Amino acid sequence: MAFTPYDWQQTLRQKADYVEDRLREGSPIVGLSCHEGILLVTVRRAHQQKIFEIYDRLAFAGLGNQSDLETIRQLAVDFAHAEGFARSPQDVSIQRVVGVALSPAMKRSFSDPLRLPLVVRGLFAQLGDTPDSDLFYLLNYDGEFSLTYRFGVAAGTERAREMMERVLVEFTKKVPKRDAALEKALEAWAVGRHEASSALEWRAVLSEALKTGMVEAAFLERVSRRERRFRFLSDQELKPFLPR
Repeated sequence: MAFTPYDWQQTLRQKADYVEDRLREGSPIVGLSCHEGILLVTVRRAHQQKIFEIYDRLAFAGLGNQSDLETIRQLAVDFAHAEGFARSPQDVSIQRVVGVALSPAMKRSFSDPLRLPLVVRGLFAQLGDTPDSDLFYLLNYDGEFSLTYRFGVAAGTERAREMMERVLVEFTKKVPKRDAALEKALEAWAVGRHEASSALEWRAVLSEALKTGMVEAAFLERVSRRERRFRFLSDQELKPFLPR
């Protein structure tokens, strides 16, 4: 089958419209640096995990089709472990995971008119020795990615992402403690989920979401005696920050 340049451009637009429509109702992701490490926070259905460990100091969270999230997770994990084996664990970076392993593969998939696009938007985090060296990469379904510091967000629409960033940009000018970061992350999530604009509204949005969902929050610990820096926050740790 032959495709003209016009056909190809039309196909890309149709693919983008299809994915954007599927992502619109997805649960946002918030990543925040704090003194103690990096928080990744979202709300999910009970049977859908959205936050994953990739490698020591590296984590991934995303919205979209669960099968596509798993595809991206597996590609990232395989590449990171191959890098660690061939080079050294210290050489494994989120820049190479996103820029070398994932972005080119996603661009090829998206630009191929005979393949279905991946319905996924991902946020990748790398824990640094200090909050200033923490990295966040937002990776889109078409393979495009961007780098931010101190915080990163992924949402179903561009407007939701912009509103979440406005909530976080002033807050992150000073490095917060973990508890303050967790509360602000939940606020940013609610703002992105239903474009709430006040403290009362975001708490109501979160309360409504928790009737059918649950908070999923993971933490990359900057200083830890554990072998793994990645862990999920327990129900007891989350309880003080949830609507009563």
